[in-house]
Amino acid sequence: MITSSLNTTKSEEIFAAAQKLMPGGVSSPVRAFKSVGGQPIVFDHVKGAYAWDVDGNRYIDYIGTWGPAICGHAHPDVLKALHEALEKGTSFGAPSSLENVLAEMVIDAVPSIEMVRFVNSGTEACMSVLRLMRAFTGREKIIKFEGCYHGHADMFLVKAGSGVATLGLPDSPGVPKSTTDNTLTAPFNNLEAVKALFEANPGTIAGVILEPIVGNAGFIPPDAGFLPGLQEITREHGALLVFDEVMTGFRIAYGGAQEKFGITPDLTTLGKIIGGGLPVGAYGGRRDIMAMVAPAGPMYQAGTLSGNPLAMTAGIKTLELLRQPGTYEQLDRVTKRLANELLKLAKDAGHAVCGGQISGMFGFFFTEGPVHNYEDAKLSDLNKFSRFHRGMLERGVYLAPSQFEAGFTSLAHTDEDIDFTLEAAQAVLSSL
Repeated sequence: MITSSLNTTKSEEIFAAAQKLMPGGVSSPVRAFKSVGGQPIVFDHVKGAYAWDVDGNRYIDYIGTWGPAICGHAHPDVLKALHEALEKGTSFGAPSSLENVLAEMVIDAVPSIEMVRFVNSGTEACMSVLRLMRAFTGREKIIKFEGCYHGHADMFLVKAGSGVATLGLPDSPGVPKSTTDNTLTAPFNNLEAVKALFEANPGTIAGVILEPIVGNAGFIPPDAGFLPGLQEITREHGALLVFDEVMTGFRIAYGGAQEKFGITPDLTTLGKIIGGGLPVGAYGGRRDIMAMVAPAGPMYQAGTLSGNPLAMTAGIKTLELLRQPGTYEQLDRVTKRLANELLKLAKDAGHAVCGGQISGMFGFFFTEGPVHNYEDAKLSDLNKFSRFHRGMLERGVYLAPSQFEAGFTSLAHTDEDIDFTLEAAQAVLSSL
């Protein structure tokens, strides 16, 4: 039993009621705090870099609604644009000029995207791009990487990361084996394993999909040569390379991880930031591939709320804010200081720890490391992370409630916020 110095009376009451209404009391598994223990916090409102719970406790938030709040929560410019859009209606179910505006912004920013289709979530984007990979190539098999999470569609729940890893669930309960027979897996950062899969399955692999920076098994960057190697292998075998940039898109750089690393995949999935905090997803890529999508081509995919005017509005305004000079330099500066000093504090306190950051994304593991893939990440001291997480929560710092999740900063995080976080971390690390 984890005791709390926080007043969490209302959170406890609401969560107790929620468990009778929703499976596990939540709408998404990691929110239940199963891997870190203790009482999950019920939020009341958010602003800037901060979140307040229903009991009035304030936290510096390093989740940022799992990535979208890159400009800070409830940014006034985004709210103003949304208020104006609300007057025109919440949903059209018909084309709007807003879709054109956001589509042009995405195409201008992301190197691989010549045409784009908007959907409603990252899961839907990845599910759709998988169908497109198969339709375009006429092949059925795909390669994904252990610990990479591409949403909860059946064919991706094979050695998935994120909530599946956190809860220790079987890879794909309830999913027919026939659905995942064509899903091949390899360790992240292991080109030889990918080459072996292509050699063992000649002419049958539609493509490779990956998070170019893993965020759903913790923060794991690609080794030098890994992404170029994947591009070379897929081209050699006539397969497609797909970057799942739902998390990294517009966060690692304005053009995503593909801009950062100078690799142009054939297809890309997006989400989170391009909706400015509203439900959204997108997939796009080469014009000849996207021409397969209905109604231009035979591959069917549709959605009632796709291109929703509110999501488009919030996305447009968010991308406008991100285009301002110095944005990504500020994100990198703040995040680098946070990540580097956290690691130093942990090592000075005698803990085995490794980690790092790229732009506004960071993470660390309680293991000596280095961590190149999910198997390495699983060597982390999960009990120590749980105690660290609870200690930080007690001191007003809200981190992702799982060792296997990346953290996010925003343009709203100040040097004072980083000072506060590091002071809290020093106190917690010295007591673990």
